[in-house]
Amino acid sequence: MKIIITGAYAIGTHLARLLSRNHEDITIIDKDPERLAQIGSDYDLLTMEASPESIRALKEAGIAHTDLYIAVTPDQSVNMNNCILAKALGAKKTVARIDNSEYKAPETEEFINRLGVDSLIYPEALAAKDINSGLKMSWVRQRWDVHNGALVMLGIKLREGCEILNQPLRTLCGPQDPYHVVAIKRGGETIIPGGNDELKLYDLAYFMTTRQYIPYIRKIVGKEHYVDVKNVMIMGGGKTAVNAVRIMPKYMDVKIIEQNADRCDRLNELLEDSDTLVINGDGRDIALLTEEGINNTQAFVALTGNAETNILACLTAKRLGVRKTVAMVENIDYVSMAESLDIGTIINKKAIAASRIYQMMLDADVMNVTFLMSANADVAEFIPKEDSKITRKPVKDLGLPQGMTIGGLVRDGEGMLVSGNTQIQAGDSVMVFCHSINMKKIEKFFI
Repeated sequence: MKIIITGAYAIGTHLARLLSRNHEDITIIDKDPERLAQIGSDYDLLTMEASPESIRALKEAGIAHTDLYIAVTPDQSVNMNNCILAKALGAKKTVARIDNSEYKAPETEEFINRLGVDSLIYPEALAAKDINSGLKMSWVRQRWDVHNGALVMLGIKLREGCEILNQPLRTLCGPQDPYHVVAIKRGGETIIPGGNDELKLYDLAYFMTTRQYIPYIRKIVGKEHYVDVKNVMIMGGGKTAVNAVRIMPKYMDVKIIEQNADRCDRLNELLEDSDTLVINGDGRDIALLTEEGINNTQAFVALTGNAETNILACLTAKRLGVRKTVAMVENIDYVSMAESLDIGTIINKKAIAASRIYQMMLDADVMNVTFLMSANADVAEFIPKEDSKITRKPVKDLGLPQGMTIGGLVRDGEGMLVSGNTQIQAGDSVMVFCHSINMKKIEKFFI
């Protein structure tokens, strides 16, 4: 597959990392030689120093034979125009990053499709969805629902009250047990576990289960004393915050703390249909937090544009008794530091956007691809085709590559866990976890 990316910024760089594992024919165009030098030295791809809006550059890059054209510069107008040009010059499929929710309205998106922009990626809306998933349960670092909760993935930090530490997983996750452990993050190491692996204190463990067994998971990991999230405090009133508040459940009471007075006025206009309280102030001010009821707050979400500010604010909130903290950390270099400080849920909207684009270039029927940044692993929802390799034998006889595991599947709307004796069928929605493995290698099992 031939792919052209314009914009060697965070999304383009992260996307190049994902795509280069598949040894695709990738060209990245940017006018900044320093950004290109960095990405060119790290990944197997071609770089071209040119304006993203240059027709000549597109032609020289081979746009007429391009399967996927991706415009992810910080400028929405440039991205839209580039996609229209690329489509007119022969690109088969185009993707543009946007920063305006109006373009995602169904009637508007249909019009934009006709102009030549096949798909729109709005990172702030994708991040907002992940934030809400993380807020559903205060005791979970990350939650991912498949088919409206027919299957649920829970990322949980294991602490002293956990009942299932130091036992081989084969004794915990048998065919009749209501959960599977599909990935473990231990220090700087990611493990796709086998039957002899054990869960250890302070592991970040990823469980696959079905909705009815969530209370059971909560019990065995020792999290029953965690209260559910009802009161949420958000620091930073940017687009991500607005998108997150708009889709929050009605039972959550939300306060936004924003330093800029003009932005506070704008937030009141944008959120006038909600009961959100907008406060002008600094979310790191302990006196302000106390005055606004931090002691009765179950979740603190830091969404300013500064990673250090967000990390510091979450540490402050934790010290004041908040159990659930969420920090937006756009600088990938700070993610490990945030995790080592036990911040809680880490949101990187650019990594989320790159994962969504990555899904578009897979040949199999892939409903979703999520990059678990904390675990440095991918989780994907594949739908096998008729007579695909994955459907021919029970799972234990398939010879799945090391670094890959199947967590569960959804069949006829019903979620079920997968054991070695499971026979996967065409049309199933199959949840696959993988670490340090080419996604194309996994895809071959499903096509």
